[in-house]
Amino acid sequence: MRIAFAADHAGAAFKDELLAKLRGALGALGAEHEWLDLGGDGSDPLDDYPDFAQRLGEAIQTGAADRGILVCGSGVGASIAANKMRGVRAGLCHDTYSAHQGVEHDDMNVLAMGARVIGIEPAAECALAFLAARFTGEPRHVRRLGKVLAIETRSMGGDAG
Repeated sequence: MRIAFAADHAGAAFKDELLAKLRGALGALGAEHEWLDLGGDGSDPLDDYPDFAQRLGEAIQTGAADRGILVCGSGVGASIAANKMRGVRAGLCHDTYSAHQGVEHDDMNVLAMGARVIGIEPAAECALAFLAARFTGEPRHVRRLGKVLAIETRSMGGDAG
């Protein structure tokens, strides 16, 4: 799996720590992943969440990444910005149930978290749950996802992805 990471100035240090934890945890399990760090590094207070949400969203759209993890101070702004992009289904999750259920039922492809909201250990657990989950493809979930994609098509124009 190709996993993209991005964060604004408020989430950069958290993103780096989370990425290191996940590399260690998944590497110990023998899991093969590509890790794509899209920045920021926290050095610029003008590193705003919309810029990094867009960068991560474009990685999802182009297929450079299969999933993404996006961090800002609360996770809210990053989630809102990411969801403005066609084909991006970002969920703000600070618990493992939502992190895996969002993928299983809603085909969520971006996990948003708040560096000022959740500790690094629970964040790593959420990220692992998110990365391990798969969309079930159950008819009711496919039907609901189809409705979401139809909303996306109507509001953004063109074909949904």
